[in-house]
Amino acid sequence: MNQFVLGHLPFWIVNYLLALLAWACVGRFVMSAFLPPDSPNYIWRGFRALTAWPVGAAAFLVPSYVGPRWLPLVACCWLFALRWVAGLSMMGAGLAPSITPPG
Repeated sequence: MNQFVLGHLPFWIVNYLLALLAWACVGRFVMSAFLPPDSPNYIWRGFRALTAWPVGAAAFLVPSYVGPRWLPLVACCWLFALRWVAGLSMMGAGLAPSITPPG
């Protein structure tokens, strides 16, 4: 078990960070339905701080007719796609753990 986690630490770190950012974008989108953009709520400020760069990148990548309310969902989709590509490329490079026993 220890080798399963520690032997593939770069895979787990990249996978976890991309999942964290993607789900934080979902949380930001859901909370935007209940709170104004300038709310002093500390959870809302945390979501905005955590997802500032993915939402900014999504604003740069998508057409301007996509409203700012929908940008966290777009960023979430991009992050899940990036997570999928990173996972597949790490599997191809042998950096991801295998489910089957060796040999």
